[in-house]
Amino acid sequence: MASQSEQLTAAEISRLAGVTRATVSNWRRRHPDFPQPSGGTEASPSYDRRQVEAWLAARGRLPARSAGDDLRALLHGAASHEVEAVAAFTAHLAGLDAGKRAEAATLDDDELIAMHTEALSTTGAVELGHSDVPATLLQAAARVTQQEGPLAVFDVLDELTEVPIGIRGAHPTPNVLADLMAALATTGGPRVRSALDPACGSGRLLAAVAAALEPGAAVHGQEYRPVTAAQARARLTEAAPKASVDVRTGDSLRDDAFPGLRADAVVCNPPYGDRDWGHDDLALDARWAYGVPPRSEPELAWVQHALAHLAEGGQAVLLLPPATASRPSGRRIRAELLRQGALCGVIALPAGLSVPHHIGLHLWILRSPETDRPGRDLVLLMDASDEAASPDRGKASEGDELHRTIFSVWKAFTEPTEPTEFAEIPGIARAVPAIDLLDDLVDLSPARHVRSAPVISPDAAHREVAKLIERLRTDVTALAGATEIGPPSSAGDASRVWRTATIADLARGGALALHKTTRTTSADPLPADLADRPVLRGRDLAGGTHASADAGEAQPATPFLIEAGDVLLTQIVGPRGVAARVAGAAEAGCLLGPNVFLLRPDPARLDPWFLSGFVSAPDNVSQATTGSSMHHLVASRLRVPLLPLHEQTAYGRAFRKIHELRTTARDAAARAAETADLVAATLSSGALLPPGAEAP
Repeated sequence: MASQSEQLTAAEISRLAGVTRATVSNWRRRHPDFPQPSGGTEASPSYDRRQVEAWLAARGRLPARSAGDDLRALLHGAASHEVEAVAAFTAHLAGLDAGKRAEAATLDDDELIAMHTEALSTTGAVELGHSDVPATLLQAAARVTQQEGPLAVFDVLDELTEVPIGIRGAHPTPNVLADLMAALATTGGPRVRSALDPACGSGRLLAAVAAALEPGAAVHGQEYRPVTAAQARARLTEAAPKASVDVRTGDSLRDDAFPGLRADAVVCNPPYGDRDWGHDDLALDARWAYGVPPRSEPELAWVQHALAHLAEGGQAVLLLPPATASRPSGRRIRAELLRQGALCGVIALPAGLSVPHHIGLHLWILRSPETDRPGRDLVLLMDASDEAASPDRGKASEGDELHRTIFSVWKAFTEPTEPTEFAEIPGIARAVPAIDLLDDLVDLSPARHVRSAPVISPDAAHREVAKLIERLRTDVTALAGATEIGPPSSAGDASRVWRTATIADLARGGALALHKTTRTTSADPLPADLADRPVLRGRDLAGGTHASADAGEAQPATPFLIEAGDVLLTQIVGPRGVAARVAGAAEAGCLLGPNVFLLRPDPARLDPWFLSGFVSAPDNVSQATTGSSMHHLVASRLRVPLLPLHEQTAYGRAFRKIHELRTTARDAAARAAETADLVAATLSSGALLPPGAEAP
């Protein structure tokens, strides 16, 4: 019988092959030569690794072994201090340039141990007594860092150290919220030269802030899990190489690592609903300048912790559950925040943007009170809960629109010399005097104060509804035409099997070229002939829209022009894993933006729509994706069937039809929702009458 380390469960086989659990179950039933169980139980059998790998390899299902796979195998069963030591070592490597990273991958055991000891002394993430980590682990981490970057090491570590996602109410901050919070924290206040995130997690939110700061800015973070703190340190070093980065380990409320720090900006997505936040131990803490937070109000403890770390006039932005704005237990603290002028705004967000997805969270914007700042009694209340759906589930263009809407309102509120100049946006936003909020409830929920029935002209409403209905009919007609995609013919008794090659193999053979760009922190402008070109980003591709950014906003590191026939793909959250399309006239001449892979096929050897269809296939994407809690697509590992060009063309025509079906279905669904919402609003407001009703 194979040892435990050589056994694989069905779940592990699915991850190894890059397929679903259901596919593995199907293999067991349909293929008599599938390896028999060699351990486990009848309900949960396990299989010999070598037999499984041989079976997968014979069918082209075994992915090429990567440096990450080697690290994963070495870390299997490793002690916790070894995992933490690898994290600290990787964070150290993140601060090195590409040449030194490559050199680290070639060092001998003694040299690696010496570098590891240096990492421990400089990061402080792991005690020096944990320096006995095996050199083989350090070597594997160095190879992964060299080939895929330091964050790829943390993908592997996450698989081994992952805790339940809801522990202590801690959740990662989606990119769309991180970018928005960073923009709010750095706009409308004094110049930002330092920033703090006291619950930084893996550093995604703090990295968004760091990217907006000038070189030399100081960035501070604290995280209670050592491995996650090291990941944040590596992420920040990558995102802001010219910033001063200081990430420490510990519980910010119980053991503040920066007691004397006063930062220009504080951002935080704190744990929510955590009753064990230290209420009994911290009752007399000096941070509670606005009142001692009740045990049931941990979020208001984080609010005051953020205010205690703000320099005079500095701003803080926190992502909080909506109950924080209205719970009776927090009424006195909310009232004191208003009286002292510390609360600048509360913004209600759409549901689905972040965990928990079923509720719309709030953004609180706070400022360290200044004695001479006029208009401190005005609070911006904005209800953006109807502005967008969930961008991280394939609607990135809506996330952009949400960002623009909220940020434009915030700028309009903060830029006038006199805040009283802010013009109310009916049903969306109001600048409310603090004294008007100091009632018996001190309820800061934006909808309570800004929602009102819109005034709609009956004639204008009738014209708009008629116009939308006509557009919807056009969309439905187009959708009906797009459904003519077959039906395809059956492959017979068994599915077709073909030889495949990876994108890396095809690139080496000259059949295609692979390109990808990232953001840059350089201030060097683009050439004049490129500066005004639109930039196609991953969010544009995921949302099915055209290039919508300019070069100054997207900051492409290296200018690269898209050509018609290029295959564009970006990673998304969802069952398909990526969004892909072939560049047409609308994309030709645009700059390639961040988070987009570009495949430029040789048209004499590869049909672009054939290539697009196969590289975006779910099983293919799953097999080329690394990580567990955070998934990263390695485009070079995607596989493409080796077929004659005339067969590729047949597949390409089918995949193009499928793309048209998805596009028209999305457009028709959006138009139907827009039409239904307008008809419902105009009927309920009295502007329109239903069939059969008589006007007064």
